[in-house]
Amino acid sequence: MSFNSVTRPQLFTFKTSTMKKIQAILVLSLFLAVVSCKKTTDSGATTGVTTDQVADISAGSISLSSDGLATNSNDISSDAQSDEQGCGTTVTDSTTKTGTSNNVGYNYFLKYTKTLTCNQSNEHDNIVYDLSFHGHYEGPNINATDTGTSSFKIAGFTSFATTYLINGEYKRTGKFTSNVGNKISGTSSIDIVVTNLTVSKSTNNITGGTATYAISVTIPKGTFNFNGPLTFNGNGTATLVINGTSYTINLTTGVVTKS
Repeated sequence: MSFNSVTRPQLFTFKTSTMKKIQAILVLSLFLAVVSCKKTTDSGATTGVTTDQVADISAGSISLSSDGLATNSNDISSDAQSDEQGCGTTVTDSTTKTGTSNNVGYNYFLKYTKTLTCNQSNEHDNIVYDLSFHGHYEGPNINATDTGTSSFKIAGFTSFATTYLINGEYKRTGKFTSNVGNKISGTSSIDIVVTNLTVSKSTNNITGGTATYAISVTIPKGTFNFNGPLTFNGNGTATLVINGTSYTINLTTGVVTKS
């Protein structure tokens, strides 16, 4: 018996041009994967708003140089020490603040309503401050025109208390322009809820306390929300945490440092 032919298994072969196409597709896929990974780690690339810019906007709502929350607490403390308001009465007052401080120019109109409550011994017990304001500030990183309100209850009038104790809420909304990074413009709305903020009676400076903040930033790309804790350190600074990144805010100058 003889075999005239032998059946062999067929081998698949690729032309050189086909192999080059496959290699090109693999390289392109790898490149797109790398680019995609980079985008997910940069909040600015994803949202158009960086955490640095959120920190700058927040600092404007907190620091003295932009008539922020620290100014509000300072005014309340100063007013409380010189107040001759009668028990159970409500007083309305207003003031204008304008000037330049630490490279920030500002101009604000503020209107206060103060209601004093006394204890059974007819001694001052607490004052409720309701504030409304509007104005603008221009700084190295942020320019803003905004309006806001706050409602605080201040205690600590006893003679042995060395600090005032403040609890309440501070809100601020308006238009802003960032002067750094991609220089975005838009609107922002910030809400700060303060818990046991302590203010020295001798210096009127914030000495401690905590808060939670929520900020909404709207730019042409969309609306983006951030929230987290705010801690007053007692050394003239506050620590703000945004998406796991900590920022230290100088309460006087508004300068922000990434921790």
